[in-house]
Amino acid sequence: MVCTANYPNVLAFCFLDELQKEFIVTYDPNRISSAVRPYSFIEFDTFIQKTKQRYNSPRSLSTKINLADMQTEIKLRPPYQLSPEDLQTINGFSVHAPSKYKGIAPTQMLEPVTLPGIVSCVLSVLCGGLNLLRGVHAIESILQNDDEDFNYVIAFFLGTAACLYQCYLFAYFSVWRNSKSFLAFALICLSNMYLYELRNMWQILFHVAVGAFMTLQIKLRQPLGKAPDYNV
Repeated sequence: MVCTANYPNVLAFCFLDELQKEFIVTYDPNRISSAVRPYSFIEFDTFIQKTKQRYNSPRSLSTKINLADMQTEIKLRPPYQLSPEDLQTINGFSVHAPSKYKGIAPTQMLEPVTLPGIVSCVLSVLCGGLNLLRGVHAIESILQNDDEDFNYVIAFFLGTAACLYQCYLFAYFSVWRNSKSFLAFALICLSNMYLYELRNMWQILFHVAVGAFMTLQIKLRQPLGKAPDYNV
């Protein structure tokens, strides 16, 4: 929506006409047709804001614009309301073609991966694999002996999920990323505390140390200041 319902239609069309003329004069057609990134013409927003301030005072514009002539032209050539399909056709997109950018901006990128980060990710995957293997063996023991505790299986699988989730947080950006990694580390600690009867002290320390190391690497790998696809 360009303006409110009570704003004069003539001034609204004059506003759009002025923006169109300035945009055509400012930018070369080749640059317009070759633009593929969002916000490629962000600097034009300065002119839009200045023009918007002028058109917010219709009385000051009435002496510069012949409102009677504009109203007559609108009556003779009434405006045509464009549908979303028309806009896609005008811009050269197919009606059913999916948009390249799903959100307002590309996904936030993280800093380059370091060697300690790779080592921590490999160790975390190793711990997750060990937990998964022990969980499968625990299921086999339960099927053979009814006296086995099924909670051990849950603890092994929760440890596996926490290790793999930390790897995901290390590789991709997420909201509350550090808090999620700390919660995953806490889950690793709790699952190993519950499994103290099935593991010796060195095994428990190894899993907890890997989880702590992975949590540290997630915290150290910060998002980049600005995604490279903004072109601002």
